[in-house]
Amino acid sequence: MRFRALASGSALIALLAGGALAYGTAPQAQLAAPASRPALPATQALFDSYVATNKMPGIVGAFGSGDLPTIFVSAGRIADEPTAAAAGPDSLWRVYSMTKPVTGMAAMILVEEGKIKLDQPISDFIPAFKNMRVQINPDSLETRAAARPITVRNLLTHTAGLGYSIVTKGPLLAEYNRLGLTPGAINAQLEILARMTRPPTLEAFANRVAEAPLIADPGTKWSYSIGLDVMGRVIEVASGMPFDTFVQKRIFDPLKMTSSYWTVPRSEIGQFATNYAFQREATVQLAAGRPVDVSTIDEKARTPIDPAASSVWLSPPSFPYGGAGLVMSARDYDRFLHALQDGGTLDGVRVMKPETAALMMSNLLPPGVTYTQTQVGAGPGPKTGFGAGGSVFLEDKPGGPSKGTYGWGGAAGTAAWVDPARRRRGAIMVNYFPGDKWPIREETVAALMSDIAHYK
Repeated sequence: MRFRALASGSALIALLAGGALAYGTAPQAQLAAPASRPALPATQALFDSYVATNKMPGIVGAFGSGDLPTIFVSAGRIADEPTAAAAGPDSLWRVYSMTKPVTGMAAMILVEEGKIKLDQPISDFIPAFKNMRVQINPDSLETRAAARPITVRNLLTHTAGLGYSIVTKGPLLAEYNRLGLTPGAINAQLEILARMTRPPTLEAFANRVAEAPLIADPGTKWSYSIGLDVMGRVIEVASGMPFDTFVQKRIFDPLKMTSSYWTVPRSEIGQFATNYAFQREATVQLAAGRPVDVSTIDEKARTPIDPAASSVWLSPPSFPYGGAGLVMSARDYDRFLHALQDGGTLDGVRVMKPETAALMMSNLLPPGVTYTQTQVGAGPGPKTGFGAGGSVFLEDKPGGPSKGTYGWGGAAGTAAWVDPARRRRGAIMVNYFPGDKWPIREETVAALMSDIAHYK
């Protein structure tokens, strides 16, 4: 089963990073609200309306400016059941592709230490990538020799020529499925099927990726891919420790990110949101060949696709998925963003140098490659490039985001951004497929802008 990726990077940043907190010009000291009312009343009212109109069980936002206390806005519960816990800063959400910036940070820590280089061939760490081949046309698996090797830069920026089961089509998709190149999880039932072909370790996965042809020569085209999953294997070879162990020791522990998991402990089920799918019943019936009058289906109807109590995340994954494997709280993701906002340091603890953080959030695309993805309704935005695991603005937008604003989103609707120039950041947590079912990005921006205007 394929799920839709919502990591439309330039749109994510255009709609969120520059909007709201990044738009405001009010002094930071004015961002505190009296205790008698919400700090962000328009945003709170918006989130409340989502729950009141049954668009979602619950939602949490984390918004920060400088080193002032993070403002958390939440509404509803983490599941439809009336006994479910209220959504809040410590609720746990599947962040899917918002894992990619975390993997990007891990890679950049090793770049800083000289253990890997951006333009180093990954075959230095994974010999199976020594002699890659490229599809001649998308309608067959006929190949030719690749013009150049895949580099670390290529993995971080989706320019390696790799595919992704959520976007790849035709014979190459069939080959990815045959090889089990499905580094992600949806629910326990589908996981049983995935494990029939998925390699059992990160090493085996990376070696098997090298068996499939590339869609283009490395460094010539931006194409969303499993590059950050392969990067996990590079990180563990270069660091000499398992990928997830490296992330824990070098990022989560020093930043005191205590609710970020590859496997959710059973003790945390009560905080873990259920993931939903809209109109799943109709999809199942259509797939079974039974006619369905879709006009009779409530567009707000949703089905729990991965209930917390039986979630696939309660059992260890085949291996840690660097592209889509983490469950995190809004509080933890805010701490991650806060460290990036402050040049690699949080609460006096440094995980990387300021120049490394700046490099991570800069345009790392190879010469001649552009990133042009947009999202319907986003409108024109500034020129956008791609950094380590996330997109980045290459210029200021008048009245909007600063040059250097970096961010990404996840398939189940989560979104995050950081504007280092203005030292502002934000994250939104929800869990449902498709993640763009409701325009929460656009509407949250509008609400935040209204709140900021109130403080001027």
